[in-house]
Amino acid sequence: PVLSDEERARVGTIYVQKSPFLARKIGAALVARNAAAHIEEHLMGYDGGWQPLVYCWRGGQRSGSFASILAQIGWRVETLEGGYQSYRRLVVDRLYQAAYPARPVLLDGNTGTAKTEVLARLPQYGVQVIDLEGLANHRGSALGDFGDQPAQKGFESALAAETEKLDPSRPVVLEAESSKIGSITLPPSLFAAMKGAPRIEIKAPVAARARYLTRAYADLVADTPALVARLEKLVHLQGREKVTDWCEMARLGAHEALAAELITDHYDPRYRKARARDGDMAKDQVIEATTLEDADLDRIARAVAERITARADVPVPG
Repeated sequence: PVLSDEERARVGTIYVQKSPFLARKIGAALVARNAAAHIEEHLMGYDGGWQPLVYCWRGGQRSGSFASILAQIGWRVETLEGGYQSYRRLVVDRLYQAAYPARPVLLDGNTGTAKTEVLARLPQYGVQVIDLEGLANHRGSALGDFGDQPAQKGFESALAAETEKLDPSRPVVLEAESSKIGSITLPPSLFAAMKGAPRIEIKAPVAARARYLTRAYADLVADTPALVARLEKLVHLQGREKVTDWCEMARLGAHEALAAELITDHYDPRYRKARARDGDMAKDQVIEATTLEDADLDRIARAVAERITARADVPVPG
């Protein structure tokens, strides 16, 4: 920021209580000082092709003055008309007021059926996707957070940006999710569209899913203390005795056996409970897989794409 919250409050107080002219002088000095620090500390590595977007809360003098300095350097600067306040109103309108503009198709399946990897392969077959778990920085399972999640408003801004890229005449594929992904709540217009959307379900044997999970969570599998700590969080759901057994399996390196037990005793029962709560939902088709290696995921992705594009009468690339 070219003015911190404290500096902005100080300038505003001077503007109201003493003199608008004095406030502008002090504000200009602070902006110049802070702009110099930003350029020296953060912007020296950008070349002449960089095109920054500068905004403040209302799109006024703070962003305008900083944008002017950057433009004098030679960068092609844009400012956000009306500031973040105006932009936020637009995001809220898109995600809370209006109907979601694209028709979702949900990629469904129990934990360990490689939905996220299949989703990532769909664009090569001409299918529109939005990776909600990626935007939320969270793997949708008890063991699966990536780390710090964005703020709710940050998630909504990213989702609105992805939504604007969509062709509304074509379906968009999303992973089937509950209304929350970790600490993030899905906006009502999107979740309402998802609740009524057709689903394509991936099915695979427990052994294949367990093998896939150990590969997908290789970072966690390699860090036994972190894995044990994550398992300990399941005590309130599974009881001390069972979680103690799982922790011992983790320490012994019996990762596929551990994954199989998590599937049968934890993930699948919760999946069935969630589906019962949601009520009967039509599945467009079920795609069966015996294994979930890379070649299988390519085959599954193409099969999903064929079902999606058949709806729009569009040939699958490749």
